[in-house]
Amino acid sequence: MSIPLAERLRPKTLDEYIGQEHLVGKNGVLRKFIETGNLPSFILWGPPGVGKTTLARIVANDLKRPFFTLSAVTAGVKDVRDIIESARKQRFFDAQSPILFIDEIHRFNKSQQDSLLGAVEQGVVTLIGATTENPSFEVISPLLSRCQVYILQPMNDTELQELLTRALTVDTELKARKIDVKETEALFRFSGGDARKLLNILEILAGATDGKLVITDKFVSECLQENIALYDKNGEQHYDVISAFIKSVRGSDPNAAIYYLARMLAGGEEPRFIARRLVILASEDIGLANPNALLLANACFDTVHKIGMPEARITLAETVVYLAASPKSNSAYLSIERAMGMVGRDTTNRPVPLHLRNAVTKLMKDAGYHKGYKYDHDHGGFSAQEFMPEGLEGTKFWEPNTSNPAEAKMAEYMRELWKDKY
Repeated sequence: MSIPLAERLRPKTLDEYIGQEHLVGKNGVLRKFIETGNLPSFILWGPPGVGKTTLARIVANDLKRPFFTLSAVTAGVKDVRDIIESARKQRFFDAQSPILFIDEIHRFNKSQQDSLLGAVEQGVVTLIGATTENPSFEVISPLLSRCQVYILQPMNDTELQELLTRALTVDTELKARKIDVKETEALFRFSGGDARKLLNILEILAGATDGKLVITDKFVSECLQENIALYDKNGEQHYDVISAFIKSVRGSDPNAAIYYLARMLAGGEEPRFIARRLVILASEDIGLANPNALLLANACFDTVHKIGMPEARITLAETVVYLAASPKSNSAYLSIERAMGMVGRDTTNRPVPLHLRNAVTKLMKDAGYHKGYKYDHDHGGFSAQEFMPEGLEGTKFWEPNTSNPAEAKMAEYMRELWKDKY
């Protein structure tokens, strides 16, 4: 079986590496680490296919350090402890610590990340993590504080062109095909700054025809439409399922919502990503119709973050069913959209009414700050005073959705207080 092109062309040294000049260039921080031999623990944060794993291997190879690797998708606490013990046994006297590379470290739950702390603190291992998610949200603070974070960017067209040229001139199998690249726009567009995806597409194109291969935008588009699943497993269909999931919950269909939840989990979707979407949905689509929905969604996010899979599927299912079966209202969402739109268009720097300003100094008091303000609790809990700036009196942003009982009750209370003002 032929080795995939991306693996055949994997760089072995920093000089072969394309892109991320801020890390691997002449004054790049990773190059400095290799030159000095002083390597701290760090996390590489960037999109798929930009060379996070490759960089970790190059660093370990150039420093001649033992290299252990774990995938956070499949590894548990026991796997982490076993590797740490192996690393501990390999350290002799003043030898530099082995490198532990953890791919997709954002998928480790709190207990798994906690199991790393001691070894990193004591220098038993030097940790290199790779993540496509913001480490600030996904890596526990004690571990994050012991790691530098380096951001990797998608490849630009110039870098993709360099990679394409290398593939066509260095790889034996592609050289034998005498490939003629007439156009690159579609090739680079479908690659999306992802080196691995570009090389995968090249393999698909090479396998789609025999003999000499001529690459044009039309040929690339036609070929990839037929092979969409092969080159983009996390692409359009991935987002289609998420879209269907959200719309099923919004549309109050718990059965469809659970089905799409199962599809996402079976496909390896990050549970915390799903939980975050549920928190957003609870505010945007359920809102004031059932404020408890946000509390449950937030508790779900916290629980999923703590326990991880496979148990997290139960918490997610409970929350999905509850949110789908809840009454819906987007009135709060629409109110902030209207207000933000108005503020964005309003070029008037409207002063806050004087009676609403705090009189912190005598000068402010003499200028009329706070004068005339009515403390609502001194007026039975409601004073009917004006809160809007001049010119916006009576402007209405919140339109209650009276089709659900909870919000209808709120709307009736507002009518009793403000009469016809709003």
